[in-house]
Amino acid sequence: MKKIFLATIIISIIFSACTRSNTIQSISETELFSLEYGNFEEQISVVDLNQIGDIRLGISMRDGFFYIVDGYSKKIMELNSYGDMLSLFYNEDSNTSDYIQRYDNLAESIFHEISYPFDYPGQIALDSNKCIYTVCTIPRNRQEQGEGGILYTQAVLRISRDGSSVDYIGQQGPGGTPFPHIRKIYTTQKDELVVVSNSLDGFIVYWFGTDGFLKYMIPISNKNTPQIENNNPENEVYITLENVIPDLEEYRLYLKVDYYTSFVDEESKVQSGINFTQTLLWPLNCETGIYGEPVSIPPYEESIVVDYSKLTYKIPYDFLGVTNNGWKFFIIKTDTGFNVEMIQNESQKILHRHFDVSHNDNLFYDMTLSADGIITALYIDKEKARTVWYRTDTLIDAILKN
Repeated sequence: MKKIFLATIIISIIFSACTRSNTIQSISETELFSLEYGNFEEQISVVDLNQIGDIRLGISMRDGFFYIVDGYSKKIMELNSYGDMLSLFYNEDSNTSDYIQRYDNLAESIFHEISYPFDYPGQIALDSNKCIYTVCTIPRNRQEQGEGGILYTQAVLRISRDGSSVDYIGQQGPGGTPFPHIRKIYTTQKDELVVVSNSLDGFIVYWFGTDGFLKYMIPISNKNTPQIENNNPENEVYITLENVIPDLEEYRLYLKVDYYTSFVDEESKVQSGINFTQTLLWPLNCETGIYGEPVSIPPYEESIVVDYSKLTYKIPYDFLGVTNNGWKFFIIKTDTGFNVEMIQNESQKILHRHFDVSHNDNLFYDMTLSADGIITALYIDKEKARTVWYRTDTLIDAILKN
């Protein structure tokens, strides 16, 4: 999940003068290593984060190894938990290539040159063989335009751990046509790639088999998203399809849908706004196309005091991910950090925890959830880039043991 720390006026008003009705336990942050800013191979590129478009930085963690993609330098770094660089993959036409030339015996080194002239937006995932998948924006002369003006501009670059095998995956599989803008990529416990792309009215999910070829293509839009019962015909129901994330064990998708209803002023009988109603998490069977029973996701609540009156606001969480044992993670930025909601609907357990983060020092962040339930974050602070993790997996293990 990526966000620039630019709070909207509404959120700022809501979070000012807030008082929590109950105390949420905190999970301590463990800083693993930091990276300096610069153009050398072990540094993160210095960029203007106010530029239009996505921030081209991202992180993924698997089995204690960390993979940071720096789209500005067209490189991917593999590091251990101490920040030691184990491998570096880079484009042959990038500035990184110029700095690497000072090393001898490149073929036997940790450096791996990639010939594909792609730009890296920052999305990255790993499978159990440490095969790297990263989203790439293809050259303009190879981009395509489809119906409704949608652009097909991206592919998924697949790199073996030793850099000996490199190819790209499109809509049909290896060498296929480009995807529309990719929101996120995932790998399952079966080492299958799942690509979630934006469409004109929702998402398109591409699920690939272990051979890299397309298994399922599932379009999801607001039109075919399940509705809720409207008990008051005077109020309209609005839905927001916030995110779609695959199950790691089964051929199943989870759709997080936020529902809102219109607010009608009693005196004027004129619609004057909308109110958040509820969030439902819908499981969708990829093989049958049938929705299962939804799970209600409690919203985040904040209270403020205005003119001696206490008002409580309900705000939906963002859907962060799913673990291999079925825990669903939801997250929201607060004035002092982040609140995380963890739900295991099979055991009917809900956990709430808080991460303390100084937003004044942070310019950008990318967070990822591992299959075993560890939240890893790349914080782009004013002075340096920090890689940290939050051991929510040990919390879950303790709950399961008890």
